[in-house]
Amino acid sequence: MDYLWAILAFTAAFTLATSDALTKKALASHDEYIVAWLRLVFSLPLLVVSFIFIPVPELDSNFYAAFLLAVPLEILSIVLYIKALKLSPLSLTLPFLALTPVFLIFVSYLILGEKVSLWGSMGILLITAGSYTLNIEKIKAGIGEPLKAITKEKGSIMMIGVALIYSVTGSLGKMAIEHSSPLFFGTTYFIVLTLFFTPIALYKGRRYHQRPQRPKGIKIRREAVLSSFLPGIFYSFMVASHMIAISLANVAYVISVKRISLIIGVLYGYFLFKEKNIRERLLGATLMFIGFVIIIVVA
Repeated sequence: MDYLWAILAFTAAFTLATSDALTKKALASHDEYIVAWLRLVFSLPLLVVSFIFIPVPELDSNFYAAFLLAVPLEILSIVLYIKALKLSPLSLTLPFLALTPVFLIFVSYLILGEKVSLWGSMGILLITAGSYTLNIEKIKAGIGEPLKAITKEKGSIMMIGVALIYSVTGSLGKMAIEHSSPLFFGTTYFIVLTLFFTPIALYKGRRYHQRPQRPKGIKIRREAVLSSFLPGIFYSFMVASHMIAISLANVAYVISVKRISLIIGVLYGYFLFKEKNIRERLLGATLMFIGFVIIIVVA
């Protein structure tokens, strides 16, 4: 079996988790819309440079349809994603992205006609079980208590919405890749995404950047720019590795392996942000990891 797609998916996982941790650090003192926008902006230079060496493929109506449907959904996911990172601990928000492969079992079949194997389904279900046990200490009060804890955590609710949107945009992205090429789609997609998100970010972040002594208008603070640079660089590597991986394998499997970023995110939350209850959350992360192994080895 060719494991190149798994290596690329793991690369996407590591770079995404690192970008998220650095982004959360920036969100501690800067506006979420501006930080999200700057992360996109700083991801573009490396992608644009690679674009110089990419031949332009022949594009058809399927490419344009998938592209145009995915962009507004992606913008909505960015807003929900960045708000979730700001509102709640990394270890209570990022793990719910593990639900994306579950949604993909159905969404990728409807959009792409892709099917997952029995073993693949078992791996995905283990990932889901892992996310349920993130609040396992609540089970002492009743089996339904973890779900009640989830509903009280706004960041977790938002991230579940992101997971659902990602299942749709992931499938649409693969459709666009099949009718173009991985790097061509990845580069053009994020250029357009950044252009459309720019007025939203500047409008929503206008109060943050205006001070009484300044004339009306937007001026991005230097500190926000500096703190968003590294998140953007790591994000660009995530985009490239993700797009190539998704062109090589079943989209549900790629996203499942990519969700190892959840485990990395939990560790970042503990070591960088001193988030508590790491042991119970690592139990859930371990179940997710077992699911990843099943998908890679036998699915």
